[in-house]
Amino acid sequence: MEELIKTFHIDIKLILAQLVNFAIVLFVLKKFAYGPVLKMMEERTVKIEKGIKDAENAGKKLTEITEKEKAVLVEARKLAQEIVAKAEAVAIKNKEEIIVEAKAQGEKILADSAKKIEQEKNQMLQEVKGQIASLVISATSKIIDEKLDLEKDKAIIEKAIND
Repeated sequence: MEELIKTFHIDIKLILAQLVNFAIVLFVLKKFAYGPVLKMMEERTVKIEKGIKDAENAGKKLTEITEKEKAVLVEARKLAQEIVAKAEAVAIKNKEEIIVEAKAQGEKILADSAKKIEQEKNQMLQEVKGQIASLVISATSKIIDEKLDLEKDKAIIEKAIND
């Protein structure tokens, strides 16, 4: 073995010193480099896992919200249809009431017009009777050439006309 050491020029002291140096470098690297890097990687792993869980939760919530939104839209459409149906029913009812009221007003106007026409007709008949009476009196007085009492003439003529 000595021959081997001399052939390759191996120095035991140097090897021990290199082993000590290697151990110190290994300790320093583990303490100040490898440890913090591993800690940082673990923290990052935790953050990534948390981010994935949050994304999954957000996806679930988004799905729930979408379903709720669809349900709300369906409910809103139903409510809108009910409102439209009620409005149409009220409009039809109002239309029928307006038609009935218009017919009633039309009938009232026709009845009032008929009464007015009847009154005007009666008034005209009275005027015509009065004029006829005057004409008959004047014709009679011309024919008879003698004038009777005006009151008696009217009474006789009215009696004749009314019978």
